[in-house]
Order: sequence, then structure tokens, then C-alpha cells
Amino acid sequence: MKRMTTYYDQNKKLFHTIFHLAWPSIIEQALFTVVQYIDTAMVGRIGAHASAAVGLTSSVTWLVNAPLFAIGVGILACIAESIGAGNRERAKEYGIQALYFIGILGVLSTAITLSISPFLPIWMGAEPEIHQEASLYFSIVCAPLLFRAASVILGAIMRGAGDTKSPMLANLCMNLVNMVLNFFLIYESRYITLGSFRFYLPSAGLGVAGAAIATAISYCIGGIFMAIVYYRNPALSPRGCSLRHKPELIRKCLRISIPVTLERISAALGQVVFVTLVTRLGTLALATHSIAMTAEQAFYIPGFGMQTAASTMAGQSLGERSQKKFLQTAKITTGMAVLLMTITGGLLFLFPGFMMSLFTKDAQVIAGGITVLKIVAVSEPLFAVAIILEGIFNGIGDTKAPFFFSLISMWGVRILGACFSIFYLHAGLKMIWVFMVADNVTRALLLSARILKGSWRQRFTD
Repeated sequence: MKRMTTYYDQNKKLFHTIFHLAWPSIIEQALFTVVQYIDTAMVGRIGAHASAAVGLTSSVTWLVNAPLFAIGVGILACIAESIGAGNRERAKEYGIQALYFIGILGVLSTAITLSISPFLPIWMGAEPEIHQEASLYFSIVCAPLLFRAASVILGAIMRGAGDTKSPMLANLCMNLVNMVLNFFLIYESRYITLGSFRFYLPSAGLGVAGAAIATAISYCIGGIFMAIVYYRNPALSPRGCSLRHKPELIRKCLRISIPVTLERISAALGQVVFVTLVTRLGTLALATHSIAMTAEQAFYIPGFGMQTAASTMAGQSLGERSQKKFLQTAKITTGMAVLLMTITGGLLFLFPGFMMSLFTKDAQVIAGGITVLKIVAVSEPLFAVAIILEGIFNGIGDTKAPFFFSLISMWGVRILGACFSIFYLHAGLKMIWVFMVADNVTRALLLSARILKGSWRQRFTD
């Protein structure tokens, strides 16, 4: 205990900075998860087919969002390094270049997704009864991707500059809008009883389409909110500045972002293939898988919340050319995330049935979910290691090796394992989740080996 106290005293300032950056991101992740929970629970009340329709396209939505988040990683790393080096003008210039990425990616991704939406459920091998709902949900959610791009990339700009509160507030607004609209758009008009009061609540009764419309409108709110925050920020605002693109800055962002883009696309494609394999087990298995994936989200909130702080601090350490600060940041953020996710993993292991019952009343879905959630719960501490170390490497622009690690773990472990499980072992959802956990464990071990090897040190001497 005394040793821990001494270590804290020696790194007190670093602990405080990490906490200052991390807590808004943790709350942001929590808010996002709450809305995912509410969405899933509301759609789950319609039935297993509705859950399957939404769950089928969720993995493709991750694929669509992958380039946006990848560019966000590159922008965050460049801005954090500029801030660490004391060059705020350069940080502002990187923010201006991000506007080009928003416009190009937003328009292209919208055009592509709307053109493929009618065919997507067929390509993924879904059962015919959910084709129409899945296609409609996907097209509506993807229609406002320009606003989604603004929300994601402008949020990365603010985080790179150390402002994690504004993205949190944007997420809060998005979530509130989504929840309220869900309430009025999903269900039929009905009478509501509150104590001795009973009143009629008019609603649209749009079902799955209503949930999609609520999400689409929330994307618009988030994009507009972040645009206003960015424009008003005195340190980063483009007001009065030249909006001319600067190829050398764009190239640096792309050198960092392209491996991340490939990694995210590879992982998202892997998720799509993974879900496609699950659909072979039937609609019930797909609904169980989708709901269990959503239920698990709350239990890795601390990891992804800490990841933002890890990336920003790592980037600033690079700007300062301080290897010592970088290593201390890696140790502290990893340790904190592992501790927190050990606790959340324990809770998930103890109460999987309660988590599943939040989203569905189907006894078969709940029973299947209990089994797979217990499997994934034991891997949460190692998943925390993977999450934080990925953020650490992203923060200093060391993104090529994590890309190859992702290829190995996703395609060489998860996908091949799932194929072997289904086609040769003829196993069910339980064995598929074992290979999903093996993917996370493999990635954690590979990333840990890289940071211990120390090949990242070259970036601090270039």
C-alpha cells in the first residue's frame, strides 16, 4: 500500500491529467451505451425478428463508420503532437484540413450506402422475412452520414486539443433526442397509466423504421452541435484563416489514418462476415447474438473512455519528445483500465440473465445470452489491455503494426475459428463466442509484446 502511495505521489500530475481527459469520455461512452440499450430494448419489445433486422445491419454500420473514426485518429494524433510541441498554429491548420475529409467522406459514404441498402440483407444471407425491415433501417440510418462525419471528426479535433467535454455534451444531446424520438416513433398510439392518471399518448407506430429515423435525426443534431463548438473555439476556429488545403499536412494525417482505416475496415468486414456466419444458425441465434453484443457494451465503457485519454497523452508526449512520460502514460492508463474492467467483467459474469432481460422477454434468447456473456466476461481484463494499447499506438501515429495484429486476430482467429466451428464441428453460438474472445486475447498479447519490445522509441528520435 505504501509503495502504491509513493508511486501516486511521484506521478500525481499525470494521474490528474489522465483523469481530467478520461472522465468526460467515460461518461460519453456510458451515454452512448445507454441509448444503444434503450434502442435494443425498445426494438426487442417488437419481437425477435425486429432485433435480428437491426442487429444484421449493425456490423455494416461499423464498417461504414470505420473511415470516419480512422481519419479522426489521424487528426487527433497530429493535433495532440502539435499541442505537445507548443505549435498551436499548426494544430489549427490540421483542423482546417479535417474539413475536407468531412465533406469528401460524408458525401461518398452516403452515396455508397444508399445504393447498396436494397441488396444488403440478401448478400448477408438473412432469412427473407427480415429483408425489408433490415434494408429500410440501414438506408435511413446512413442517409445523414455527412452530419455523422462532422460529429466524429470534429470531436477528434477537440479531443486532440484536450477538450473531451464538448464531444461528451454533443453525445448527451444526441442521446436525449434519440430516446425521446424513439418513444414516439417506434410504438403505436396507446394509453399510459401513471399512478391514478391515465392519458392517451399519440405515437407514429413505425417500428424498426421509427428507431432508424430517431437515430438519423440524432446524427444531424450531433454534427451541427460539434460544428458550432469547433467554430466558436478560440484556439482552433477557422474564422479569419485561409481554408486552403495543405498537401503536406493531409499526407501526414493519411500516413497515420490509412493503416487505421484498413484496420477498422478489416475489423468491420470481419464483423460482417462473423454476423453472416451467425445467421446460418437461424434468426433465434442472430437475435441472441445481437442482444448479447449490446448487453456487453456497458462493461467495456471504462476501457474505451480511458483510450481517448491514452491517445491524447501519448500524442502530447511525442510532441514533447518525452519517452518517460509516454511510458508512464501507458502504464497508468492500462493499469486503471484493467482494474475497472476486471470489476465490470465480474459484474457481467454474475448477472448475465438480468442484462439480457433488459432487452427481451424471449426465454430462449435470454438463456442463450447468459451462456455467451459468461464466456466473454472472463476476458474483459485482457480486452482492456488491447483497447488501451491500441489508443497508445494511435496517439503517436504508430498504426501499421496494430493493423497487421488486427488482421491476424480477426481473420486468423475469429473468422477461421467460427468457420471451423460451424462447418466442421457443427457447433452453436457458444463456440463462436469462444473464438470471438480468443480474437481479443490474441490482440492484447501482440500489442503488449510490441510495447515491451520498444520499437516505438524511434518515433521519439526522428
